[in-house]
Amino acid sequence: MSIKFGMIGGGMMGEALLSRLVVQGIYLPDQMLVSDPQEKRRDFLAGQYRVQVTGQNRAAADASEVLFLAIKPQIFAAVSKELESETRHALVISILAGTPLETLETAFPGQPVIRAMPNTPAAVGAGITAIAPGQHAQPHHLDQARQILETVGEVVEVPESMMDAVTGLSGSGPGYVALMVEALADGGVAAGLPRAIALKLALQTVRGTAQLLQEEGIHPGELKDRVTSPGGTTIAGIAQLEKSGFRSAIIEAVKAAWMRSQELGGKR
Repeated sequence: MSIKFGMIGGGMMGEALLSRLVVQGIYLPDQMLVSDPQEKRRDFLAGQYRVQVTGQNRAAADASEVLFLAIKPQIFAAVSKELESETRHALVISILAGTPLETLETAFPGQPVIRAMPNTPAAVGAGITAIAPGQHAQPHHLDQARQILETVGEVVEVPESMMDAVTGLSGSGPGYVALMVEALADGGVAAGLPRAIALKLALQTVRGTAQLLQEEGIHPGELKDRVTSPGGTTIAGIAQLEKSGFRSAIIEAVKAAWMRSQELGGKR
């Protein structure tokens, strides 16, 4: 059977997508070819998902429908050099942080290209991916990209000018949330809770709050006001967060990641 879906880079994000594509039947395993330099990783992916594997990037790039780039942006120049001198027509979907459409389209002349930024909750099908189409991408290419990326969560379309900001917020955001969960649990331990109980309470508090905000469609400030009774415990805690610059720290973290994404794309 011919290879329809090629992937260069079989890391965590690539694996998350592979697993969902297989489970949801978007592609059959023998229609998918994953290129990765590590033999151990190739063996794992082949054994776990029954997909085809190779150490040759060119073979994955020759897929007939989609080429999915899931490598580190620092090695893109070397990988793209391997793929020169062939005419291809497959849709290219790139999740390389900071790598602009202009760079991608230079490497894949004439091919439709879509730049995407998913995040790590994609591993459990709860991610969100922002996409920005290149100049050769047509509506049916966007539909195809959405079908693929919706297997790991929600998809939103944004102008490419916003992609670095997306990277700073949702792309890097799981790291900030994980740090907050850890800090909440540490606070519980400091207040006398056993570690396992503190972590469970912290995790479900974050998960439930996000679900409540999403399902009721309310502004975070409204929910905060609901749970802060006069002279109560929550307002005491919030006052301390404000004193410690919690809000400012999160804003600055997003901005720092946004600027780093721009640096990776050669904009700074």
